[in-house]
Amino acid sequence: MINRYIKINENDNVSITVNAISAGTMIMEGIVANRDIPQGHKIALDPIPEGGAIVRYGVTLGYAKQPIEKGDWINEHMLELPIPPSLDEMKFGTNLVTDLPEPPARTFMGYPNPDEGYAGTRNILGIVTTVQCVTGVLNNAVKRIKKELLPKYPNVDDVVTINHAYGCGVAINAPEAVIPIRMLQNMVKHPNFGGEAMIISLGCEKLTLEMLLDEEYNSPENVVTFQNEMGHQAIMAEIMNMAENKLKKLNERVRVEMPLSQLCIGLQCGGSDAFSGVTANPSAGYAADMLVNAGATVMFSEVTEVRDGVHIIAERCVNEEVGKKLADEMKWYDQYLNNGQVDRSANPTPGNKKGGLSNIVEKAMGSIAKSGASPIVEVLSPGERPTKKGMIFAATPASDFVCGSCQLSSGMTLQVFMTGRGTPYGLEAAPVIKVCSRNDMKNMWQDLIDVNAGPIATGEATIQEIGTLLFNEIIDVASGRKQTFAEQYEIYNDFTLFNPAPIT
Repeated sequence: MINRYIKINENDNVSITVNAISAGTMIMEGIVANRDIPQGHKIALDPIPEGGAIVRYGVTLGYAKQPIEKGDWINEHMLELPIPPSLDEMKFGTNLVTDLPEPPARTFMGYPNPDEGYAGTRNILGIVTTVQCVTGVLNNAVKRIKKELLPKYPNVDDVVTINHAYGCGVAINAPEAVIPIRMLQNMVKHPNFGGEAMIISLGCEKLTLEMLLDEEYNSPENVVTFQNEMGHQAIMAEIMNMAENKLKKLNERVRVEMPLSQLCIGLQCGGSDAFSGVTANPSAGYAADMLVNAGATVMFSEVTEVRDGVHIIAERCVNEEVGKKLADEMKWYDQYLNNGQVDRSANPTPGNKKGGLSNIVEKAMGSIAKSGASPIVEVLSPGERPTKKGMIFAATPASDFVCGSCQLSSGMTLQVFMTGRGTPYGLEAAPVIKVCSRNDMKNMWQDLIDVNAGPIATGEATIQEIGTLLFNEIIDVASGRKQTFAEQYEIYNDFTLFNPAPIT
C-alpha cells in the first residue's frame, strides 16, 4: 500500500501529503481533507485555535493566525514565525551519539597530496586569480590549454579557473575582508589541485601576492603577473608555458587505495521541499554517519537553515569550546542580517513554499537532518580549513553558490547536494552528487538526478537502504569509478566568494 501522508513525530498535529489530495479524501481514520491539498503540504490532524502551536518534527513551526479545523490545508500564510532559540542558554554535549552505523567500506581510491592534507578525488590544474581584471585574457588562454595541451596529459582531468569579482575596488583592510581573502588563500591549496595551482595576477590590485600566497609559493614558477609582460602575446606564452610545466607534474599523480580518513565531504541542500527533511536529507545523514564512523571528515553548513534548530546542534557539540564557536557564528550572522534590515525569514524561496515548506523553522528542521547524529567536533568560520576529522559545522550563507564555494575553500573534495524542487547546480573543482527527495523529481530529471530518495516517502524503501546506496555512490564517485551527471554534462556554477566587507 502506498503511503498517503507522512507524520514525523507522535506529538505532531499536522502531516504532509505524499501526493496531491482532493477535497473529501480520507487520508487516515477520522481525517478528511476539507479542500484540495497540494503534494507535500500540511493537513491539520487536530483543531488548532488562533494563536495555537502548529507542530511538525515535534517542534513548533509557528502559531496559527486564525482558527484551523481538522482536515484543513495549512500553508505559509497561516503561520506566525516563533522567536528564534536563545544563543546564550544552549546546552552543549548532552546528546553525543557514538553508536553509528557500520560502513560497508573504509577505503577509497584517491590522490595523495604533498602537504599530507586531504586526498584529491580529481586531478585538476587549478588556476587562481587575484583580481577580476585578468579574467578575459585568462579565459582565452584556458581555451588554448584545453585544446592544445590537456590532451597530451591523460591523467589530468580538467583545467579549472577560480575567477571571482574581488581583488580591487574593495575595502581590503576591513575586518570582514578576512573571509574572501581566506577563501582564495585556501583555494590555492585545494586538494584536487595537487599542490600545483597557478596564480594569475594583474600587478596593481589591492589583493597582493604577499596577501594571497605563502612565501615559498610566491615565485616565478607559480605566478604570472600581466604588468610584467610585454603585451598580449607574451602574456599568453607565459601562461601556456607555466601550464605545460604544471600539467607534466600533475600527470604523474596516480590514485592509490587510501583510508576514508583522507576524504573530506560536503553536504548541502537547495531547492528544498517538505519531503527533503524526511527522505533525501535523512538519507544523507545516514551516509554521513557511516563516513564519520570510517574516519572521514563531513561538513554541513547554511547558517540561516540551522538557526532555528541550533539548540539541537549544540547538544551534539563535543565540548563547550565547540559549542561557543557555534553560538558566535550564529550571533555574527544574526547581526549581518540585522545590518541589512532583514532576518532569517528572508531565506525561504517561492519554490520552497510551493513545495510545502511554510517558513524557515520548517526548512531548518529538515535541513539539519542531513547532518545525521554524529557528534560535532568542530565549527568553522566561512572558508576556514578543518583541524579535526569527523562531523563539522562549516558556517556559510545558505546561497547554493556561496555555500558551495565556501565548502570548497574549506577543502571539500566531493559534495552531496539534496534537492526537492530540482536544480542543475554543479561545481567545477569537485564533483557534486545530486539526491532528490521525491519520485516525481527523478522521473522528470532522469539524467540530472544521481540518487532518488523518493521511495522512502512512498514506503518502498527505508532511510537506511537509500543512505547505504548513497554511501556507495560517494565512494564510487570519489574513487573516479563514476561521474555524476553534472560532471558528464559539464554543468558548473561560478565560484562565488562571500564578501561581507564594503566595496569602495
